[in-house]
Amino acid sequence: MSEDFDLATSRGLAGAMARVLAATGDRIQADNSGSPLVTAVTSHLGCELLDVVVVEETYRGWEHAGLYRAIEAYLPEGSAWSGIFGPDRSYGELMDLLVSAWQDGKHRLGRPEYLAVPVGPAKTMQVVRLGLVPAYAPDGTPVIIGTKQEMGSEGVPIRSILTVLSASQDAAAATRDAIARLRWELDVMRGQVLSFGHSENYNNELVSFLPRPVTTAAEVILPDGLLDTIEAHVVGIGEQAERLLAAGQHLKRGVLLHGPPGTGKTHTVRYLLGKMPDATAILLTGPAMRYLDFVVALARRLQPAVVVIEDVDLVAEDRSFSDASPLLFALLDAMDGLAPDADVSFVLTTNRAEVLEQALAARPGRVDLAVEIPLPDATGRERLLRLYARNLRVDADLTPVIAETEGVTASYIRELMRRVVLAALRAEQHPQALTDTHFAAVLTEMREQQLTQTILGGRTSTARHARPPLTPACD
Repeated sequence: MSEDFDLATSRGLAGAMARVLAATGDRIQADNSGSPLVTAVTSHLGCELLDVVVVEETYRGWEHAGLYRAIEAYLPEGSAWSGIFGPDRSYGELMDLLVSAWQDGKHRLGRPEYLAVPVGPAKTMQVVRLGLVPAYAPDGTPVIIGTKQEMGSEGVPIRSILTVLSASQDAAAATRDAIARLRWELDVMRGQVLSFGHSENYNNELVSFLPRPVTTAAEVILPDGLLDTIEAHVVGIGEQAERLLAAGQHLKRGVLLHGPPGTGKTHTVRYLLGKMPDATAILLTGPAMRYLDFVVALARRLQPAVVVIEDVDLVAEDRSFSDASPLLFALLDAMDGLAPDADVSFVLTTNRAEVLEQALAARPGRVDLAVEIPLPDATGRERLLRLYARNLRVDADLTPVIAETEGVTASYIRELMRRVVLAALRAEQHPQALTDTHFAAVLTEMREQQLTQTILGGRTSTARHARPPLTPACD
């Protein structure tokens, strides 16, 4: 065969094949030049698809609602979205889908694809997940605005993409910048309570909207004046922000609440969040500390803001962020990196202040108030007992109960009162009051449950003073 098939013949055959392929390509392009999808884009832009300039901006997946709200605010009233129909829409950029429609017709003009995304604790909004809409740049140049949210295999948002198409790069960039400014002004996260977590499967952050806590000062049982001190530092500085800045004082502040587990640190944080209804609150969990820089930037953008990191002693011992420096140093650096006029509070809690003391002392100024949340004293325990009785009357002598609970946490007393109410319910279907009998039975039960006492923050048997068991008063 090689002897009969000479070089001239092979060159002739190759040339013929090349002409066939070129003609086929021209025919395909001619057939698809009338694609409604491509035509819709090029007719508005006034140029061929090959001359279109693409400007993109990538956002985190959970920022899609804010992005869509900004696009809608930018568009003139009555703007109509279109969609793209065809295979593999989730894996290509918008321009790739247009090129596919131009070359082989796989993607066609269709209806926009919508989905519901959270914008509050119990609120969602409909947004365009994949679509494009004709618009105009600030200078009047025609543009096409496209949006696309990429989802993981289990519905986890991975990223959101803003695409602006135009015959002019300046016009496309100006449109992108105008939408970015609107996104900042209309951010759906502003004034919300946000919780950051981390998805190990998709290696991306997860954001949840939480209801803002409503806790009154009467429900926070601390030694006299302590809550006022904390509130004045976290809330009061924000209330005097303009006057402080005018006096040349800084606004950013860091507060450390330390003390044994179960004494009310988290409860105090809940109270503070309730006292700052307009502030953006960001709760950062341990695994999501890798997003610390972004969270701090978000807090700065959405100020007034408060960043809450609980159990920061665990952060101090976590070296997953850097082999050379634990996460605590990254946190302190991020706190120091904020401008002094940033109305951002950092509220840190810990059960082990000694783990943090050396690091905080080595970097002064990051935390400017450290407050110990102690175990409740006798007065505090009585207030807790009456608080957790709720709407039931206490017809009992609380003196022995207060003595019996010396050295326990607020969490222990809360559980004690739950059991006392349960004992009253078992005795009467509709109890009106809690009596000595109810308290005596529960205290005896809990005294015998050593592990339960340890878990709830009660004293162990070796730490207790010898005290005879309580006996119910005669009715």
